[in-house]
Amino acid sequence: MKMGFGLVFLLVLSLGVFDVCEGKGKGYEEAVNCKRLECAPYEVVHSQKDYEIRSYTTSMWISTPPLNSSSYKDAVGRGFNILFAYIQGNNNQRAKIDMTAPVLVDIFPSTGPSCNSSFIMYFYVPTKYQNNPPLSAQAHQVKLPKHKYAAVRRFGGFMDDSNIPTQALALRRSLKGTPWETSISTKNRALTYSVAGYNSPFEYENRVNEVIFWFDRP
Repeated sequence: MKMGFGLVFLLVLSLGVFDVCEGKGKGYEEAVNCKRLECAPYEVVHSQKDYEIRSYTTSMWISTPPLNSSSYKDAVGRGFNILFAYIQGNNNQRAKIDMTAPVLVDIFPSTGPSCNSSFIMYFYVPTKYQNNPPLSAQAHQVKLPKHKYAAVRRFGGFMDDSNIPTQALALRRSLKGTPWETSISTKNRALTYSVAGYNSPFEYENRVNEVIFWFDRP
């Protein structure tokens, strides 16, 4: 089995919508770990210095149930244990499945000071198992993305409860005045979003994280 894991997600596009945009087809460099792990495929349809718009191929992922917690670290720790057990053979085929990237986490922020947020973690299913992923009572099959487009901001370091909201706010500010601002605001009044990570927690260099807003129309 390949070692390491990736953390975030994603879309299908209508290319003609973005023909007038500068930066179409450019974007962030490929994450280093995607050279050794299978990564979820996507196409960059527009890019700027602080963000890019992607279209991901609809694919099969494996997910946890919703995990309620006041701590991102706590939630992803529990979620990773569930999904890692699944790829280690805790499934109906007893199959050992290669690690992929990114690891994607949907975040539904709490609406009050004493409320828990909700988190759902996903692993991308390798091509070998895309048409017939092993079943499990703990991990569930799901097709992603659920929306057509993704606005993505990349950042480094280790994700935590402090820098994730900061990066989400920075992405929202970068999108202000763009063709995608209204679509994201209409769909995302509660500012739900996803994060994606491409590194093991034991990797300290070349860390790649992403915060993502999903939407359907420009």
